[in-house]
Amino acid sequence: MSGRRIGFWYRMAAVLVKPPLVVLFKRDWHGMEHIPAEGGFITAINHNSYLDPLSYAHFQYNTGRVPRFLAKAALFRGGLVGSMLRGTGQIPVYRESTDAANAFRAAVDAINKGECVAFYPEGTLTRDPDLWPMRGKTGAARVALLTKAPVIPVAQWGANEAVPPYAKEKRVRLFPRKTLKVLAGPPVDLSEFYGQEPTAEVLRAATDTIMDAITDLLAEVRGEPAPVRRYDRPTRPRTDGRPLPAADEESK
Repeated sequence: MSGRRIGFWYRMAAVLVKPPLVVLFKRDWHGMEHIPAEGGFITAINHNSYLDPLSYAHFQYNTGRVPRFLAKAALFRGGLVGSMLRGTGQIPVYRESTDAANAFRAAVDAINKGECVAFYPEGTLTRDPDLWPMRGKTGAARVALLTKAPVIPVAQWGANEAVPPYAKEKRVRLFPRKTLKVLAGPPVDLSEFYGQEPTAEVLRAATDTIMDAITDLLAEVRGEPAPVRRYDRPTRPRTDGRPLPAADEESK
């Protein structure tokens, strides 16, 4: 199966979003040949700007294979954005709830139907001070091992120069005109993990393999070596004040 067709809502989103991106940004895209022409697959992408989903969606849309992103459930509630997210088949993630696992079931179903699911394995904008990929969560690896679908690593850079993450001044910096750089690589080899019990250790090792591939691509895009150690976020507390266990954190 070739996957989801580019339907009405995706074409409408493209009509609204592509012209501003084309006018306001230059593009430096490479690796489109690694996006599978048919069958289900996963893309795993670094995340360093709120503009990233639009930048990456533009890249993959131009390959003819549209991505389904995992997005916060709150974004699906009403308005044009919610309508577009629902209409384009994006997958809501209900964080820290009993419905959180539904996103992964939906991702597996989509891949088995021949579609692409796009993951930001870090789960949020990187907190690394130099914007390198930080330690990933294990959701993408879990879905990859369940489906044995190709995992295409992707690095992107440049959107962060226009819309910096966590900037103290909420200001968009469009000029001088920035270049949106995207580099997709060959599938990550996860074959050594196939058939193994998906323990926390196996999922962590598979996730690190995916994050290594993304980081290597970003080093190529940036033209500089990546740090030896990957940034890891401090354990965040629960709403009741207790630390969130590592197993719960990794499953998101």
